[in-house]
Amino acid sequence: MGGSGFHPFGGSVSRHLKRLNSDDPHLSYYDVRLTKEDVNTLKDDWLTDNVIAFWEEYLEHEHLAHFRGAQIVLLRPSMSFMLIQTPDPLTLRDALPNFSKTSHIFLPINDCRNPSVPEGGSHWSLLVVSVVDQVAFHYDSLHPANRDEAIATTRKLGTLLNKDLQFLDLPDSPQQENGSDCGVFVCVEMKHLLMRKLLLAHDKEKINMSMGGRHLDASRGRKEMLRVIEGFRKEGERRRSRSSSPNKNAPPRVD
Repeated sequence: MGGSGFHPFGGSVSRHLKRLNSDDPHLSYYDVRLTKEDVNTLKDDWLTDNVIAFWEEYLEHEHLAHFRGAQIVLLRPSMSFMLIQTPDPLTLRDALPNFSKTSHIFLPINDCRNPSVPEGGSHWSLLVVSVVDQVAFHYDSLHPANRDEAIATTRKLGTLLNKDLQFLDLPDSPQQENGSDCGVFVCVEMKHLLMRKLLLAHDKEKINMSMGGRHLDASRGRKEMLRVIEGFRKEGERRRSRSSSPNKNAPPRVD
């Protein structure tokens, strides 16, 4: 997915631009199957779609599920990409979640322009849409690299929701210091905005969605995500060892 726009690191942001070589399974967690290559990107590389999808799956099942009244949707990277690539978003109604009662939508944004290139693109950012307030907040760790993609996604989603969404770019969002931490920023910001802001807010309380002035430690974020994955892998191995007919060729599974 060759990106365009402003890139302070000259576009040479990651080894992920090389075709992934390993499909060895590492963990199945609900609807996401992580490979060893996915997990390796958490060490020092540009995160794959699969890792971000896992993090959303994790937040949904381990955190969001405890808030029964929450109407928050974490849209997967593949769905966000499908939305921006589809000329008429109304044709996606059956493929996307039902947003009729949704209060907020989280969308990972990628600057991919070519859907035929696997694991393409060169930058991730985060779009959080408050459906109730009709505002789309954009958090870009290489501001303003993904501004055009975020605006286009906001327009498509507005058509789908039949709402005139206001796009609000947030240039004071935490900025990365290298060319590979953008996906980590998206995941850490997603958890913070979800857990520390939206899920702790009282009914009708005005929420400050700014991340301005907040320091984000990408190295710590990578370690946390690896720790979560390896914890589930060990749990999957324990479950498999207790199974009467374990499939040793399948990755450890948690669901």
